[in-house]
Amino acid sequence: MAPRRPETKTGTKPETAPEGGRSGGLLSPVTDRRISALIVDQVRALIHEGRLAPGDRLPPEREMCERFGVSRVTVREALRVLEAGGLVQIRVGAHGGAFVTRPTSDRVGASITDLLALSSASASDVTEVRTVLEVGIIPLLCRTADDEDIAALEAICERQETCLAGGSYDVALSAEFHTRLAASTHNTAFEMLIHTFHGPLLLAPAAARQTAPEMGRRGVEEHRALISAIRADDAAAGERIMREHLSRTAARLCLDEPDRATPPGPAAAD
Repeated sequence: MAPRRPETKTGTKPETAPEGGRSGGLLSPVTDRRISALIVDQVRALIHEGRLAPGDRLPPEREMCERFGVSRVTVREALRVLEAGGLVQIRVGAHGGAFVTRPTSDRVGASITDLLALSSASASDVTEVRTVLEVGIIPLLCRTADDEDIAALEAICERQETCLAGGSYDVALSAEFHTRLAASTHNTAFEMLIHTFHGPLLLAPAAARQTAPEMGRRGVEEHRALISAIRADDAAAGERIMREHLSRTAARLCLDEPDRATPPGPAAAD
């Protein structure tokens, strides 16, 4: 059955501006069995293209039903998907509605963490990516980390030491340090990426978590050394410390992973 379209009447007043503001005129009818998914795709594309910006309000449900030619049930399903994906926020009340949101590292991180968790990526795969990213930002940190950043990193180390002394150390404290270190680049993309890759590591094998206190003590020492290297503008020392730090992490996280076959090298020439 073809989707219904809004009725038109002759002799009526010219159509007034849509209640949804500039966003209303961007939407067009959809025709498919998976209509709600197509509505989601259309709104997502408009956001990616910059035609819908954070803070923009989508048209009211009634208007969206008319523009898409679908029922309210379909529109509400699409809005729920958009809200779950962090693309819109549903507000209630007189000034409520569906508003385009600004992405946060938590939302982006959660989505990519889910993707990694459901893929074949192992903890060692994730650690390899972390090594490229976190060793790579050390020279930038030496230029960008300010007194406030250094103080925040030292405060995290102090909390780590307090938790170790009280027997309540958790690997989440290490993730917090590395995320705050990335934030010290003052580059949101680095902060989001590094925050993201800590999600799968917090779900690491049980054997790795059992060694957390012992590894935590060594980790805090290395965190302190990283801060000192960055404060001294010694990128070479910082890179070396970070590489060794992450190499130990990789070995710990791979305790329960099956050995992966090493691909054969190129055949030697005769």
